[in-house]
Amino acid sequence: MTSTPTLIDSHCHIVFRSFDDDLDDVAARWREAGVTALLHACVEPSEIPAIRALADRFPELRYSVGVHPLDTEHWQADTQALLRRSALDDERVVAIGELGLDLFRQNNLEEQLQVLRPQLDLAVELDLPVIIHCRDAAEPMLAELRSRRSQGRCPAGVMHCWGGTPEEMDGFLELGFHISFSGTVTFPKAVPTHECARRVPEDRFLVETDCPFLAPVPRRGKRNEPAFVASVAARVAELRGVDLACVAASSTANARRLFQLP
Repeated sequence: MTSTPTLIDSHCHIVFRSFDDDLDDVAARWREAGVTALLHACVEPSEIPAIRALADRFPELRYSVGVHPLDTEHWQADTQALLRRSALDDERVVAIGELGLDLFRQNNLEEQLQVLRPQLDLAVELDLPVIIHCRDAAEPMLAELRSRRSQGRCPAGVMHCWGGTPEEMDGFLELGFHISFSGTVTFPKAVPTHECARRVPEDRFLVETDCPFLAPVPRRGKRNEPAFVASVAARVAELRGVDLACVAASSTANARRLFQLP
């Protein structure tokens, strides 16, 4: 009998209401699937107390604090200080985010940059990696990060739920970023994502669910959950021409190193 490989779901949202009724069952399934650690992303500050409570409930959970680019209305004069305090108050905060740029759903680039920049500054100040959401915005995101690198102010981090081109991926890799694959890598038409999964260096990729969104094939269209990260890892392994144990070992080691997980 082969043992289940160890996996890390490097990006999930189990604080969402869709998990209210069966979270203990969801946890039992992720443990059975070999998921030994989860990184819970934050989209806006009012979530932080509930995410902290989840970390109390599930010892394998670590989390980030931040403001999503589609939630810029939640950025206030005191938000950076609130995020700083939240990160310093709990050692289980291992990243700043989910932050970034999204020009697919909104066209308010300047407003998004005004929320992005102080969070990037905070990550550098606290020496924490960032979790970047980047949709239809690779060009301005690369420009922002390259400018910061030239000034020695670019944090480490991960491009989460990767959906860009191989050329865009190369730009973020050159800046030192990791690339995280979600259920989209299992979608038949996601050809650029497939090519990225084949090409990404072994020491620079993660796997995630982004649950409850983007359930992988064959569960597409249903609620996603952390256990399904095994399907993401299996598809990445298939694309790379290696076995699942290899992808599990690499992605787990990469996540532990990036987020300094226990």
